[in-house]
Amino acid sequence: MTHLTYLEAAVVGLVQGVSELFPVSSLGHNVLIPAIIGGSWAKDLNVAAPESPYLAFIVGLHVATAIALLIYFWRDWIRIIGGFFTSLGQFAVPAPGTRRFSLTDPNQRLAWMVILATIPVGLVGLVAEHQFRVIFGHPIYAAGFLVINGLILIAGEKFRRRKSLAADEEIAAAQRTQRARSLSAAARPGAGQPGMGQPGAARAGAGPPGAGPPDAGPPGTGRPGAGRHAASQPVIRNEEVALAIESDQRLSRVGYIEAVIIGLAQILALLAGISRDGVTMVAGMVRGLSREDAARFAFLLATPVILAAGVLKIPDLFGPLGKGIHGPILLGSILSGIGAYLSVRFLVRYFRTRTLTPFGIYCLVVGFASLVYLGLIK
Repeated sequence: MTHLTYLEAAVVGLVQGVSELFPVSSLGHNVLIPAIIGGSWAKDLNVAAPESPYLAFIVGLHVATAIALLIYFWRDWIRIIGGFFTSLGQFAVPAPGTRRFSLTDPNQRLAWMVILATIPVGLVGLVAEHQFRVIFGHPIYAAGFLVINGLILIAGEKFRRRKSLAADEEIAAAQRTQRARSLSAAARPGAGQPGMGQPGAARAGAGPPGAGPPDAGPPGTGRPGAGRHAASQPVIRNEEVALAIESDQRLSRVGYIEAVIIGLAQILALLAGISRDGVTMVAGMVRGLSREDAARFAFLLATPVILAAGVLKIPDLFGPLGKGIHGPILLGSILSGIGAYLSVRFLVRYFRTRTLTPFGIYCLVVGFASLVYLGLIK
């Protein structure tokens, strides 16, 4: 007899993929949805049960989500992983005029920032993940923490530091300058010919967040105009790659201690209802990052954590807990991966011009509604 239906797997898999990257807590949703629906859902999808087959299912979802992130950020991870390996050579044989443990390459520095920022949550997760899940993985707790998550997101936006706001303005100013140069280059003779009149192919059409390329919609709206729709997909992707490289260069200057402080926020996500990406973004803005860079760093930090959480528990997937439910696991994982890919693609662009506040309001509404329903009706 199966312990997980295809309908349950499809619904939870898609919700997991989307909510893992949206700052609304995937674990909180995975706890609340079965409890609210009730019946066999509450029995089959009980994350707090020590030997629940739901745990094997979640393993598949985590691996699929991590794969989706790797696919979207594959160019970035090639640079970052390459930076890690070249940094080992730098430690062994430092370049002339540099200290042995001094890294100047942005990719090398970012690689070590990701590693150091991941260590705290990795250690806590290995030691206390089971206790966190069993003790706090109940619907009432999840609803309460979802309310807290909403307050964190709203407060993170309302009380942003001047340094973080200034970082937003600096990025916008730099990209306005680039946009002006692109317009000037486009007006030169021969600018219409491929490869001429542009400062670089990768920068084609680049502009400030919300302003877009020269043919984009009104600045600040984040809505491209008709010319944007006509732009070829490779040009748009090159623009995304250029912006990602610029963001990584800014992040690499933050420093290792700051990276660890931001990474510590991920520990809160062990509580069902607290969003990993949400609290990491808020921590980044508290430490002075722009919203765009805070979101990118949160997504980069999420990848190794989610992947490790899935890979370390793969024995559950192929052990007794996964017996008889491999079909539903596959379906849920595919939908989770698709949902995660589409979500990160949307959110990377969203956070260039928009805030965490709508997600905070959503968490407050859903959290309070769940508390009322579970407390008064159940």
